[in-house]
Amino acid sequence: MKRLILSLVCLTATAAVAQPPARLREAQAKTKTAETVPQGSAYRDFPTAQPMPDDAPWRRDVYRTVDLTVDANAALYYPTQPTAGRENLFTYLFKLLLRGQIKAYDYKLDGNEDFSEDNRVKAKELMDRYQIFYESKDGRMRVNDADLPSAEVTAYFVKESTYYDQRTATFRTQVTALCPVLRRADEFGGETQYPMFWVRYADVAPFLAKLSLMGSSLNNAATLTADDYFTMNRYEGKIYKTTNLQDKVLANYCTTDSALVKEQARIEKQITDFKKHVWGQDSIPPQPEDSLAADEEKPKARRTRTPRRRGAAEATSGNNRTERKAAVAEQKRTRSSRSSGGATYSVRRQRH
Repeated sequence: MKRLILSLVCLTATAAVAQPPARLREAQAKTKTAETVPQGSAYRDFPTAQPMPDDAPWRRDVYRTVDLTVDANAALYYPTQPTAGRENLFTYLFKLLLRGQIKAYDYKLDGNEDFSEDNRVKAKELMDRYQIFYESKDGRMRVNDADLPSAEVTAYFVKESTYYDQRTATFRTQVTALCPVLRRADEFGGETQYPMFWVRYADVAPFLAKLSLMGSSLNNAATLTADDYFTMNRYEGKIYKTTNLQDKVLANYCTTDSALVKEQARIEKQITDFKKHVWGQDSIPPQPEDSLAADEEKPKARRTRTPRRRGAAEATSGNNRTERKAAVAEQKRTRSSRSSGGATYSVRRQRH
């Protein structure tokens, strides 16, 4: 029996050695891949926020200009050149576009996003349009980090939707589209902005969950992902357009800067008021103060009125003492007059 087992082991070892080198390398590669590939939930893509339901009973779409020179938005801008494993949002998005991992859609003159295949734009078209230097070899493009206009992309157009989720009875504000805005100096000494392309946020969210941003200027160890940055609405931006019946931007009907500021404040207030009054006004009118506050205030009111009551009581007691003194004096005078006028009698109560 021992000889049989030894013979089988020798045959197995001989068969393994006798395999062709190419097949042996292939088997080893498969084994190594199986060991390194994550299994179970780790194999899934990075989790993102819950998508907006299509049957939301209320929704308001607004477009904001997110200026990266503002301190609250600076996390999306710096560093302008990739350093120490860090890069800004535009560099990250454009590299994803070059590798074909995300889709970009052309920016139309009306400013509306169009995510159809007919409106899709390639990375090469964008580089030719905005004069971004690249090298092409064997049908493949190569772009250096220094040639990307990351420093000139100083703003983003952000489309956000504030909606009411009837499943959870909550309000949420979710980013639905991003558009980098290229700003370059013109020949007249001014600055011209070029909206480059739209990307659907749902397409880039799994990748933004892997982009780390600096979260604080005071604590440099505090970081967060770009997806968390947009999901928590940490950006600041002014409204330049809303989805409306006439498809107008605010600049079309706000002729002055002050009128534009008032219109932006009015839209913000509309959204806030709807969140506050979605359940309607309370049928019971508001009380000037609640019961607990009233109970706490009552002793204070008595204490403040106590001196007046005490003064009135003292005055009343003083008058009573004066009257009693006068009555006692009158009784003394009566007794003295009786004692002087005749004999006095005393009646003693007897015990039975």
